[in-house]
Amino acid sequence: MMPEKWLAIVLLLLVGMFCNALGAFVGVNIGTDVSNLPSASVLVGILKANQITHVRLYDADAHMLNALANTGIEVVVGVTNEEVLGIGQSPSTAATWINRNVAAYVPSTNITAIAVGSEVLTSIPHAAPVLVPAMNYLHKALVASNLNFQIKVSAPQSLDIIPRPFPPSTATFNSTWNSTIYQMLQFLKNTNSYFMLNAYPYYGYTNGDGIFPIDYALFRPLPSVKQIVDPNTLFHYESMLDAMVDATYYSVQAFNFSVVPVVVTESGWPWLGGANEPDATVENAETFNSNLIRRVLNNSGPPSQPDIPINTYIYELLNEDKRSGPVSERNWGVFLTNGTAVYPLSWSTSLQATGNSSTVFCVAKEGADSDDLEKGLNWACGQSQVNCTAIQEGQPCYSPNTYQNHASYAYNDYYQKMRSGGGTCDFRGTATTTTADPSYGSCIFSGSSNSSSSGGTSPSSAFAPESLSSRSPTLQVPRLGVLIPAMLLILISL
Repeated sequence: MMPEKWLAIVLLLLVGMFCNALGAFVGVNIGTDVSNLPSASVLVGILKANQITHVRLYDADAHMLNALANTGIEVVVGVTNEEVLGIGQSPSTAATWINRNVAAYVPSTNITAIAVGSEVLTSIPHAAPVLVPAMNYLHKALVASNLNFQIKVSAPQSLDIIPRPFPPSTATFNSTWNSTIYQMLQFLKNTNSYFMLNAYPYYGYTNGDGIFPIDYALFRPLPSVKQIVDPNTLFHYESMLDAMVDATYYSVQAFNFSVVPVVVTESGWPWLGGANEPDATVENAETFNSNLIRRVLNNSGPPSQPDIPINTYIYELLNEDKRSGPVSERNWGVFLTNGTAVYPLSWSTSLQATGNSSTVFCVAKEGADSDDLEKGLNWACGQSQVNCTAIQEGQPCYSPNTYQNHASYAYNDYYQKMRSGGGTCDFRGTATTTTADPSYGSCIFSGSSNSSSSGGTSPSSAFAPESLSSRSPTLQVPRLGVLIPAMLLILISL
C-alpha cells in the first residue's frame, strides 16, 4: 500500500498544477509589527471571509502555518534576514529549517514558495555573498524531501536595485550587485522559479519630483497629451507598476537571460500620512488597490511580456503600528485588527473585476465633490425605502467614514429598490453604474451575490467554487488533460 504522505503530496501537486492554470492572482502580505496582533485563527478568518487565496508571511510562524492548514490558501513562507547568514553558510542549517518550517506542515498547509530574506541586497548588503548559497541549500533540502516541484525558492528585492527604471527598455541592475544577481538569475532559471520584486508606485510618485502625474501611479487613464511612452520601444505604459515590472524584465535581459517571470511580492499605498505626506489618503489607497486588483486580474502582463500576468501581493493586511519612520510607514493595512476593512476592496474573483457580472450596481463617482456627495447621501437616506442603517457608526459599512463610501452604499440601495419603477443612477452627476461588486468584508451591497436576498452563499463558503468558475476563460484544458492522467500514473506506480 502506498504511504499516506506520498498520496497526499501527489494530490497536492495535482491541485497546485490545476490552480496554476487558472491565471493571475492577487494575494496579501501579513506583517507582525502590530501591537494587538489578532490570533492566527482570526487572521485566517479574515483571509477566508474576503476570499483571499494567496498570502505571504515574513517568517514561518507555527501558529499561522497550522491555522492555514486545509484552507487551500497558497502560502509563501519567509526566511528572515536574521536567518539568511546562518543558512547561507550551512547546508545542515538549511535542511533543519526546511524540515521544521516546511516539511512538517505540507501537504495540509499549501506552501508554494520560500522567500529568502526581505530586500537583502539593499537592507543587509553584507549578507549578499551568502544569499544565493542560502537559496541553493534550501532548494537542495527541498529536493531531499521531494518537495522541489511544489515549492519554489526566490528572494524578494527592492526596485532600488535598478537605479534608473525609466525608460524600462534601458533599465539595468545596479552593477554593484552584478555577481550576486547573475548567480540568482541562474538559480531561478535552473529551478524554474521566478523573480520576486517589491515595487511601490507610491514612492515612485512621491519621490519623483513631479515627473509623473499621480493618475499614472493610481492606474487612472491619462489624457492623450500626457501618455507615458518608452522612446526606444514606443510602448505605452498605462500605469507606473507596469513600467516598474518591465524595467525588471529588461534588466534581466541585460544579463542575456531568457525570460524569468516576475512576481510582485509587495505593492500598495498608505491610507494615512503626516503633514508632509499629503498623498497618503484613504481615497488614494482605495483607488490604487482597487485598480491594482482589476489590473492584475485582467490576466495580462506589461508591454514587453503581455502573456505573463503581473501576480501581486498587496502590502499589507494590517497596519504595523510598531514600525518606526514617518506616519505613512504605519498605515498600509487594508484591514483593522477587528477584521473591518479600512476601505472597500473586492478581492474575491476576476468575475467582479472584469465586469462579467449580470448585476449592475450604482456607486459614487471617483473624484466627485464632497459637498455634492453629502447632498446626494442625505437625499438617498431620506427616501422611505432606502435603508442607511449599515453606514451608521458601529455597523458593517461605516468604515471608511467617507462621503465616497457612504454615498456609494446609499446610492446603490436606492438604485436596487427603485430602478424597476424608473429610479436612475445619477444623483446630479455624482453617481455611476458598474458591474464590479462594491461589497467588502462584512459590508454587503444590495444586489450582491453574497447578499441574503439573492440567495448567494457566504464569502467563506464561496471561496473555492467562485475562483474556479470566474477564471474558467483562462483554464488550459488540454494541458490539464495531460497532467491529470500523468499524475494518476504516478499514483499507480507508487
